[in-house]
Amino acid sequence: KHRGKLRSLGIETAAEHERILREIESTDTNCIGPTLRSVYDGQEHGLFMEKLDVRIRNHDREIEKMCNHHFQGFVDSITELLKVRGEAQKLKSQVTETNRRLQDDGKELINSMEELKQCRVQQRNIATTIDKLTHCLPVLEMYSRLQEQMRAKRYYPALRTLEQLEQTCLPRAGQYRFCSIMAENIPKLRTQIRDTAMTQLRDFLESIRKHSDKIGETAIKQAQLQRSLDSSISMQPRALIGRRGRKLVAAAMTGMDSDGQGGSPVSEQDSGILDVEDEDEDDEVPGAQDLVDFSPVYRCLHIYTVLGLRDVFENYYRKQRRKQARLVLQPHSNMHETLEGYRRYFNQIVGFFVVEDHVLHTTQGLVNRAYVEELWELALSKIVAALRTHSSYCDDPNLVLDLKNLIVLFADTLQGYGFPVSQLFDMLLEMRDQYGEILLKKWNITFRQVLDQDNYSPIPVSTEQEYRHYTSQFPLQDPELEKLPFPKKLPFSEFVPKVYCQLKEFIYACLKYSEDLHLSSTEVDDMIRKSTNLLLTRTLSHCLQYAIKKKNVGLAELVQVIINTTHLEQSCHFLEEFISNITNVPPDTVNATKLYGTSTFKDARHAAEAEIYTSLNAKIDQFLQLADYDWLAAVQGGGTLTASDYLIDLIAFLKSTFSVFTNLPGKVAQTACMSACKHISTSLMQLLLDPEVRQISMGALHQLNTDVKECESFARAGPVAGFQGDTLLLAFSDLRQLLELFTQWDWSTYLADYGKPTCKYLRVNPHTALALLEKMRETSRKNNVFAQFRKMDRDRQKLIDTVIKQLRNLIAQHHT
Repeated sequence: KHRGKLRSLGIETAAEHERILREIESTDTNCIGPTLRSVYDGQEHGLFMEKLDVRIRNHDREIEKMCNHHFQGFVDSITELLKVRGEAQKLKSQVTETNRRLQDDGKELINSMEELKQCRVQQRNIATTIDKLTHCLPVLEMYSRLQEQMRAKRYYPALRTLEQLEQTCLPRAGQYRFCSIMAENIPKLRTQIRDTAMTQLRDFLESIRKHSDKIGETAIKQAQLQRSLDSSISMQPRALIGRRGRKLVAAAMTGMDSDGQGGSPVSEQDSGILDVEDEDEDDEVPGAQDLVDFSPVYRCLHIYTVLGLRDVFENYYRKQRRKQARLVLQPHSNMHETLEGYRRYFNQIVGFFVVEDHVLHTTQGLVNRAYVEELWELALSKIVAALRTHSSYCDDPNLVLDLKNLIVLFADTLQGYGFPVSQLFDMLLEMRDQYGEILLKKWNITFRQVLDQDNYSPIPVSTEQEYRHYTSQFPLQDPELEKLPFPKKLPFSEFVPKVYCQLKEFIYACLKYSEDLHLSSTEVDDMIRKSTNLLLTRTLSHCLQYAIKKKNVGLAELVQVIINTTHLEQSCHFLEEFISNITNVPPDTVNATKLYGTSTFKDARHAAEAEIYTSLNAKIDQFLQLADYDWLAAVQGGGTLTASDYLIDLIAFLKSTFSVFTNLPGKVAQTACMSACKHISTSLMQLLLDPEVRQISMGALHQLNTDVKECESFARAGPVAGFQGDTLLLAFSDLRQLLELFTQWDWSTYLADYGKPTCKYLRVNPHTALALLEKMRETSRKNNVFAQFRKMDRDRQKLIDTVIKQLRNLIAQHHT
């Protein structure tokens, strides 16, 4: 069994060795190592070596057989090879020579090729350099231009250059250190440009704040000039103000660099929005173009737009302008003192809104119409409030009139720029009432001065020139007076022509205020008439009342006041015509206000008449105070009684006074005379009935009767013409009947006929008669204390008592 195993192992080993030998024969020598390793790893490498030797010997025998088979051919080949050797030597020599010659000849070519190679390398390098420079030079040129623009402060082009540099040139140039430095500087340059633009904007805002006054003054002058060029056309001037005024201020405020690139393409284009015309306008107000340079606004706007910060810029600009608007709209505390204060206030406001209007029309959305209108609404409310407050302090009509003209010019200027100004004109209509009140105060002083300085005497004229002078001031129409030779006297005093002229001056003053308020002729006419009516019914009426009622006004002065007011009353229709002529409104127009001058002068005349009556009565009272009746005087037995001295003086005064009344209307003189007589009669009756006079004698009644007869004689003589019959005597009828009743002691007739229309003593009041009888009874009682035994006196006392008793019964019967 063991031997069988060995036999099988030997077979397997022999087969393995056979396989290895075939592998060695067929495998590349480079890969034979693993095969040999497997032999040495086994235990039969000696056996393998033996087989290998056997295989080698087999191959040697095969090679030897093959060599023997091919040896003759080999010999032949060697012979042929030896023959070729000589030829090969010759060929070698020739090839060597040829190679030498070729080498010699190729050296120049190699040198040329080297040179060509170097040239090609240089050419490639140059091309590469050119290509790189082509991309780098624009960067450098652009950066150089950027630096130049920054130095020249042309920030908007610089920003555009910066944008082109960053987005186009630097990416093309490649990664170079200088490009990296430039790229790092770009944000810094943007920040620098933004900050510089904002600084310039702040400077601009400060500049326009300072120059608003000048800008507004220029715009207002332009509006004033335009209005004066064609005042007859109402709408065209305003349209031209809007066109030319905006153009003028646009020229004043548009800022451009000298090379035409200082602003921006947008700003240059927007400047064309203005109504600039190719016409010769050298006659316009110069100097506005030197006031404000708007290029900082355009530049900053475009810069912030490019930076994507337009909203930030717009909000900042509007916020700052709102602050400036509040400052501009805040008036100075003493603005109302001078017109210059108002003018400066208006100039600043106009300048502010002219700037905003210019910005509105020359930028694309920096400010919009809604924003400007909002600012204007705010401004309008503050302007109206400020003007109402400050104008209320003014008491000079000339200043108010100048202020009104300034407000009209202010409103027309801003209306030319498209701002609504109706509230300003409404406020001017409110100020018209204030102006009227100031005028009334002024004319009140004027009228009082005229009345105080008047001598209340007819005006003497000695020449035709003097006469024409006065008739030119006052419309006197008296043909009879014109026929009289010189020297002669005008019926009125100096205050008539002066008052009439002042009335016309007042009308002119009212007319001046109504100019340029865009009112119709009817409205102007109505305004003037209403103001004139206030002057007549309030101011002039009060002044006349003051002149009439002031102390120390004599009857002659009052008479002259009546004559003067009569002539002024007659001149009222001339004032009507005067107003109609200056307003071109016929006086008979429907709803036209009528002047109240006639009633004013009538009232003044009636007041003067009443004052004459009052003054005359006061003068009569002064004389009556001199009356010194002896109420206990005895009856004189013989001779005639004479009138009291005071009464004689009173009658003389009345005669002298009534002689002055010849120039008065007849009715006035008659009323004054009747009033004086009634007052004398009433005063004498009051003397009789005075409670302090407790006793009256018959002698006193006889003296009073004598005085009454003197008065009746004065009345019968007709001191004033125009009384019919004995009308003036009726003033003394009450006193006459009473005195006749007592002096004639006709009590039986009185008591019998009392209450009948035909009664002789119809005007005697029983109460009055009773009071007088009581005083007479007291006198009789005292006189009879020591004479009670005289029968006549006792009978008289009984008679008085009886009459008193009967009177009391009569009173009781008629009053129960």
